[in-house]
Amino acid sequence: MRPTIDSRAAMNTLAEAVSRRRTFAIISHPDAGKTTLTEKLLLYAGAIQLAGAVKARGEARRARSDWMKVERERGISVSASVMTFEHEGNTFNLLDTPGHEDFSEDTYRTLTAVDSAVMVLDAAKGIEAQTRKLFEVCRLRDMPITSFINKLDRDVRDPFDLLDEIADTLQLEVAPMTWPVGMGSSFQGSYDLILDRLVLVAPGDRQRRATERIVPGLDSMEIDQAIGDGPADRLREEVEMVRELCPPFDAAAFLAGNRTPVYFGSALRSFGIGALLDGLARHAPAPRPQQAAERTVAPGEDPVTGFVFKIQANMDPKHRDRIAFVRLCSGRFHRGIRLFHPRSGRTLNIHNPVLFLAQDRELAEEAWPGDIIGIPNHGNLRIGDALSAGEPIRFVGVPSFAPELLRRVRPEDPLRAKHLGRALLQLAEEGVAQVFRTREGNDWIVGVAGTLQFDVLADRIRTEYEVPVRFESTAMSLARWIEADDERAVRDFVRRNEAKIAHDHNGAPLFLAANRYWLDRAAENAPNVRFLSTREQAV
Repeated sequence: MRPTIDSRAAMNTLAEAVSRRRTFAIISHPDAGKTTLTEKLLLYAGAIQLAGAVKARGEARRARSDWMKVERERGISVSASVMTFEHEGNTFNLLDTPGHEDFSEDTYRTLTAVDSAVMVLDAAKGIEAQTRKLFEVCRLRDMPITSFINKLDRDVRDPFDLLDEIADTLQLEVAPMTWPVGMGSSFQGSYDLILDRLVLVAPGDRQRRATERIVPGLDSMEIDQAIGDGPADRLREEVEMVRELCPPFDAAAFLAGNRTPVYFGSALRSFGIGALLDGLARHAPAPRPQQAAERTVAPGEDPVTGFVFKIQANMDPKHRDRIAFVRLCSGRFHRGIRLFHPRSGRTLNIHNPVLFLAQDRELAEEAWPGDIIGIPNHGNLRIGDALSAGEPIRFVGVPSFAPELLRRVRPEDPLRAKHLGRALLQLAEEGVAQVFRTREGNDWIVGVAGTLQFDVLADRIRTEYEVPVRFESTAMSLARWIEADDERAVRDFVRRNEAKIAHDHNGAPLFLAANRYWLDRAAENAPNVRFLSTREQAV
């Protein structure tokens, strides 16, 4: 059967919408300037009119992407934030991830929902530990990486040294797109190697878009007049070296994850942001195919599909809401659509889907592959869940990690024990922490990646659920999910190790061990049982 005119028009509309989407995350080590860069991208795109520094005081606004109470108080990002905005005909879906390593699991899951990433480096420090860890996650997915070397307005390392470090440490080919003119107090701007022009930054209000002056051509005497004879000669020499030593930008190598375009700038001074945003519009990939257990889902397919990569509760404390963040993978989504939920076998009516600007949201009348939408729900959607037009599909690659720290949690008021249980289960469904209930004693055990998470959990449970709690040490230090090809092997293992068995919020059994010795011994005594430190959340 040949497609009708209407169906061809719909396919063309879908293809056009897909081609205009850019869904990316920003990754960095803490304090590299990631949240400030996020704000300035919104500022340059016109999504906001005034950028707020993360540690702003008084009546100055807080960072737009740091909306949780604990984020505003501490000046850090502890939860992935989604911002959708338009720029020059393209729709950008920007996911600002937690930079702090204690919240890395949220970041890992977020990276499953994007098609490329912007890697932010502090020009004084280069590649730091958390940056490298997150880069390796991106590399596993062959994800294209755009590099932004930040804080040129401070005393920093030589740009050539930074390029060498990226190439040697990350095994990435580097293709500079801009080149800095000066650094620290003498930082004046950058040379656009693609458009062959000098872009100078004028001093101004750091909370507003910077005023830029354009000087065309490297050989123009205007450059000498603009920045001085010495800096002009040095710029010409360095640009010549860059063009001789570094490969030019190549779209195929970039999309394959082998070559990174490099931009220099200062997010705080609002400089270099326009070049980065334009580069993402021109070169960042449109939505890519997503892998499901059954097949690969192409964005141009007509039936709607998507998966949940994040749950966030209480974005609006007044309404005790719960939002499922869904990455759309294919088809045209519209408000009121009925979608199949394979895990439960039910069909859901999606009445009030939303688009985000961090905490702010608006109703989404329609959305397309690559878009991130929020679906209000009452706990029926979980991380890893698929949604489809009817196909029983399961998307893969949304991970859950065994925690590195375990503690028992109790309410300060024993009469609030049931309230604590509800709070813990909701936070576990968000993916904020791993929550386990022991078979013996019915104790609540919380597992996290870093100690800061305990502080954040205690703060959220107290402020959002009105249950003051205390965390206590436990004799167990390791947790591993257990599974086997024969379910009877798991049941037998659980029966023989009742005192060391717990269940997560999905009901999956885990073995709790005091140390590595007892974990290894348990594995030796149960050769048919697998002890998993990572669990796939495809359901």
